[in-house]
Amino acid sequence: MAIGPIARVVVQAAVMGIAILAKAIPRAYGAALNNAKKGGVDATKASEGYLTKKKMNLDEAFFVMNIEKAQVTPELIQKQYDKYFAANAVEKGGSFYVQSKIYRAKEQLDEFIKEKEKEQEQEQKTEGE
Repeated sequence: MAIGPIARVVVQAAVMGIAILAKAIPRAYGAALNNAKKGGVDATKASEGYLTKKKMNLDEAFFVMNIEKAQVTPELIQKQYDKYFAANAVEKGGSFYVQSKIYRAKEQLDEFIKEKEKEQEQEQKTEGE
């Protein structure tokens, strides 16, 4: 018979705790953004969450793929990607984390190659004029 009133008190306490957190968390987040702005951090970077996709640094991509900047070609990137991705296959006892690093490095290096090709095209256009 005494379980009913105790359960009611527990539920009321839980509801009150959730209400307090629902108000406190957005305030704390807003205060953190304001502090970041005052500290000179860009608001867009300050508001990026930890779940947003962050690009790998280009130097890290070269390191992961074991390629020097001077020798980078699309064929070499693909060769290194195939080699390291297969070597770290989860089925062979490899690491999914390392595979994801290799994949992100390949993405970054592919983007680097595209930017490099665009720059070369623009240089050729300016030389041709």
